Amino acid sequence: MLSEHSKQLLAERLTHYPPNEKASAVIYACYLAQADSPTHSITQQAAREIAEVLEMDPTEVQGVIGFYSLLFEEPMGKYVIHFCNDLPCALRGADRFYEFVRARLGIEDGETTPDGLFTIEHAMCIGACHRAPCMQVNLEFQEFLTEEKFDRIIELLRAGEPLRANMADAEPLSAAAPL
Repeated sequence: MLSEHSKQLLAERLTHYPPNEKASAVIYACYLAQADSPTHSITQQAAREIAEVLEMDPTEVQGVIGFYSLLFEEPMGKYVIHFCNDLPCALRGADRFYEFVRARLGIEDGETTPDGLFTIEHAMCIGACHRAPCMQVNLEFQEFLTEEKFDRIIELLRAGEPLRANMADAEPLSAAAPL
């Protein structure tokens, strides 16, 4: 369900679209519903509510949710970590680093920490091969990861601090640098 605040945000956003183009705001509406949800997912009820507000068929909204990788129908953590372990990243130690990440969080691929904060998933590519090991936390890239940098990221997220303002990229690792 959309909170009153999210309904206001969506109503304001809709003023930027022609009246017959409300469906153009479907991704934004889904994002709001997901942010409002304690399970960080979009319920069937929320999808129906979005469809009603945007004058769409509920199956169209479900189609959008099912298509986009950052919209979730199942419960997820507040922070979804997509960790790249495609071949170029693997050559820079990503597979080994992902083992560290899973161990540090105490969960396996696709699982969520018991506190509901973190879900981790491997990603085939996030487009930052030259800066591996790398991951995307919700929509923010974190590159040139080290164990210390990863721990700092988790510490900041647990404290509710923004990452972008606090995490300057570390020095690039050479391809031969030990991880």
